[in-house]
Amino acid sequence: MPSPQTVTPGPELQSLKEPAEQQTPARGARRVSSGDAPSTQYEDTAWPGLGTLRRAFTRVSQRARVLENPNLLGHSSRFLFRSFRRTLEEGVAGDGPQTPAVPGAAHSPEVPSRGMDGVSQRASTWLGPEELKVDAEGKSVADLITERQLLAAFAQLRHRETQLVTAKASRAYEQDPTDFARRAMDVCLHYDRLASEIGAIVSETLGQDGVDAAALAELAPVVRAEEEAHPEPPADGDFLRTPRHWRQHWEDAVRRSAQERVQQAGVGEAPGDNEGPSDLARLLAELGGLVRRDLQKVRLEVQPVYAAAGFPAWEAYLHAFHSAVAQRLQELALEARGFEQLYVLLDWAVNVYGSPDFLSTPDLALPVEPLPPLLAPEVWAQLETNYTSFLETKIASCFEGILQMEQSRWATAEAPDVLQGRYHSPLSIDVHMLVAEHVKAAGAISAELEATTLRICAQALGIFVPRFEKGFLESEAVSEPHLGAYINACEELRTSLLARFPGTFEELEKPLAATTSSFQKRVLQGFQSDVQPLFRAVCTKAWLTQDVLQPLMDKVVAFGRHLERVVPTRAQEILQEAHRYVVREYLVQVLRPRERFRGVERVTGSQKMSLDAQAIGYTFQGLGSEASWLDQAIPCVSEILGETYKDNIQRHLVTLIKSYHDVRRKHVLAMLALRRLGRRRNQRLLQHAQDLLRAAAKAGDAGATRGRVLFAEIEVTVSTDVLVTCI
Repeated sequence: MPSPQTVTPGPELQSLKEPAEQQTPARGARRVSSGDAPSTQYEDTAWPGLGTLRRAFTRVSQRARVLENPNLLGHSSRFLFRSFRRTLEEGVAGDGPQTPAVPGAAHSPEVPSRGMDGVSQRASTWLGPEELKVDAEGKSVADLITERQLLAAFAQLRHRETQLVTAKASRAYEQDPTDFARRAMDVCLHYDRLASEIGAIVSETLGQDGVDAAALAELAPVVRAEEEAHPEPPADGDFLRTPRHWRQHWEDAVRRSAQERVQQAGVGEAPGDNEGPSDLARLLAELGGLVRRDLQKVRLEVQPVYAAAGFPAWEAYLHAFHSAVAQRLQELALEARGFEQLYVLLDWAVNVYGSPDFLSTPDLALPVEPLPPLLAPEVWAQLETNYTSFLETKIASCFEGILQMEQSRWATAEAPDVLQGRYHSPLSIDVHMLVAEHVKAAGAISAELEATTLRICAQALGIFVPRFEKGFLESEAVSEPHLGAYINACEELRTSLLARFPGTFEELEKPLAATTSSFQKRVLQGFQSDVQPLFRAVCTKAWLTQDVLQPLMDKVVAFGRHLERVVPTRAQEILQEAHRYVVREYLVQVLRPRERFRGVERVTGSQKMSLDAQAIGYTFQGLGSEASWLDQAIPCVSEILGETYKDNIQRHLVTLIKSYHDVRRKHVLAMLALRRLGRRRNQRLLQHAQDLLRAAAKAGDAGATRGRVLFAEIEVTVSTDVLVTCI
């Protein structure tokens, strides 16, 4: 077998034009039988080197300008060179033993070869170079492709391919592989150009000008025709009959088209540190509008054209756009900054793109099952984590803003409003709106994010309430109206938040209750400071003849009017405490009098106490106090002090001790000291009282009056003479 290095290409292989030029006279030469001259005479002169074929292939490929998908050209070229190499090796193996009859003739262009004439004659019976260029109507394949007559162009290429395959099988080009290579190369390049035109049609389909309906109608059929023509790779590896994979090329073109379309949204407006959520929202709105219009066009205009050929255009475009949107959204997620931008991304992904109304028509709703998640689970989890971190800072700053607004109201001494007969503070509304807004927004994203937001709001509110309480009580704006307004606000927060979000805000009940109790105590402190000086006139000489209790009752009534604008449950608690305070302070003045009464004055004082007790009881009952258990305290003491029949004093003591289990021995001693009954009687009464107190303690009756504390808070001092008298 001759070595490839000894093969010298003839002059006809120096350029792409030379084979065609030298073949023309060969067709006019006389037919020569195979016995006229050895066939190796042509073989030594006609075989091209692989470098020559590669250069020829490069020149033609540059003229073809196959720009859409360079991989197609590489794919065809690999098969082409493999086939060339196999053809050369087969030719050398089959004709190697033959020797040239005329040495040196193969290198002389003036000496025609009989073998060459025979090959040219046989090749001319199959087709000439003009057959690939012009059809019956005078249009070349290139023109048909340019005019996007895809089926006609493919038919010609298929016809040419069949002829070449048949010629190769009959070994018509065995003596002239260069001519076969040129013709096969033309077929491959035109196939590649046809595939490139398919990609161009796909790219233009969703463009502003669109694509011609006739060209679009031929796209699916030509792909199907190619699949039918090349169902599977040939066993002999013939590159001409190798499947071109145009369906895959079409799907790749659809994906590229979707990516290009999606990337057009918001070009040059990617969110950064200096851009706000409105810029990102506009970008996403533009992206959503673009995807919506394109998918609507695909479903309503493009899909019906493809459906005729059984092409799943809707599924291909849907998956392509979904993948492109996911990629774009992930890019935006990496660049998003701040709480607002993260929420805009999450909200758009779930509530805009994921909405059944995204395509404006229920029939065009995006399917859920076939499509993968818009964002990978780990990316989505990271977005929620980042959002949660920003959310904690955001909510804390919102509560800080609420506190600052309240402080500004305190500084201006602005009185609270009265709405529906109640003191009103915007504090409750601000907190409710803050919590409801963020919880609702998070709930629109996912249930997990909603639960996380509730937890963050509860924690932030638990920190805010004590700070607010301390700031207000330390300010100069403390007044009954403000205290009443904030008591109402805390009560609203406690009841409504617990009812609306059960299982989340239970931990807030204690701090809210503590703050409410603190405000209630401050209200009582103000009341006590206001009425305390008025008790000094009780149990004095002037008290016996004057109505010193009326100013006190006037202040009680005014205080009660304020409580009417407080939430009823808390107002009742405050009113009962005020009622208890008035009775207790009155008894303090009675048991620790500044002046002692004897004889008629003592009896008059007892009667005055009864009248005062009625006035106090009626006043508080009129205000709505439910502490009726306080009504018997002052009358019991007045009866002990004013009883003229001394044997009845023991009965009054029994009534007092049974009604008020917190009466102690010191209180009995103080009352006996005011009567001066004598040592024996005092001792007998004191002993009986102690027996009653011990019996009550053993029976546990103190539990029945739990919360009814009156005498236990009254401090009395017993003088030495009283102790000597009683002991």
